[in-house]
Amino acid sequence: MTELQIQAKALGDPTRFKIYRYIVDSSSDVNVAELTKLVGFNHNAVRQHLNILVSAGLVIEELELRTQPGRPRLLYRLSPEAEGSFESRGPYSWLAAVLAQALSGKKTTREIGVELGREVSKQEIEYDIADRIEVEMIKKGFRPERTDKRAVVDIKMERCPFAQVAKDTPELICQFHLGYVEGMAEGEDISVQLVPKDPTKAGCRIIMERSKASL
Repeated sequence: MTELQIQAKALGDPTRFKIYRYIVDSSSDVNVAELTKLVGFNHNAVRQHLNILVSAGLVIEELELRTQPGRPRLLYRLSPEAEGSFESRGPYSWLAAVLAQALSGKKTTREIGVELGREVSKQEIEYDIADRIEVEMIKKGFRPERTDKRAVVDIKMERCPFAQVAKDTPELICQFHLGYVEGMAEGEDISVQLVPKDPTKAGCRIIMERSKASL
């Protein structure tokens, strides 16, 4: 079966689709306890449904980051690569807001990207800057592959979630992406470079180099 067929089959169960819709509509990560209340099943039954959604590539499972004592919970959110399918929100809804600001003529897409990157950086201060950028690329569906070599961190994007727009207006999308990364790295002792490629084939790279003083 194709990936789409596997996902459609996973959502064929009414209870599982209800769980999926709840995760899609949630503004934050979802835990198992919420879902047991939603569907009226025990934890084990809910986890079985979640395992199928995770295996189908519809949902991502992550361990909760805790600052307080106690066992971390498993949290679930929509997979960025599933966005835009099966009634879920797509990456283009986020991009549309960016382009709308750019069309007003007050700011370039790069400047807008810098502002958004700064906001992300404030929310993820527990991460090292290279980890922070890698995590954000994962969340946005770029499917990053990271290589570390001494002071240089090279992140290759194996997927462009904005390929359909970027192929026609690469100067807008790629400049926004560059600004987004620059905003996240602002104030850090590291230089950032974006090496763009054909968005339909992916392979764009973010190259970061730490200063000698930070090593």
